[in-house]
Amino acid sequence: MELLLETVALFSLKLAYETEGASPILRDDPIMSDYEREVFGLLVRRGDLESIQFRMAHCAGIALDAIGGADTPLGRELQRLSADVSNAQTMEQLDAPLTALKDYLKAIQ
Repeated sequence: MELLLETVALFSLKLAYETEGASPILRDDPIMSDYEREVFGLLVRRGDLESIQFRMAHCAGIALDAIGGADTPLGRELQRLSADVSNAQTMEQLDAPLTALKDYLKAIQ
């Protein structure tokens, strides 16, 4: 799950901050410091669903701003997928919505 969380964060930050012709954002980039696999691993081991959802909502918000907000077709879908992550009641229920969010962010890069 840690890798999935890190990947969602990475794709969100890439969408928002990566520019054409510049160096790509990688997992070891300083911008990823709050979204490293180890940080997510600690949250997963603690079962801290609320903190994970908070971090994912923050990443989705950054990506949402980058694609023009919730009034765009891409934004509406991103907002829907982010809400699915926020609505998970247990750690086990996070897997499917996170995978869908990751796949969507990858597709709109």
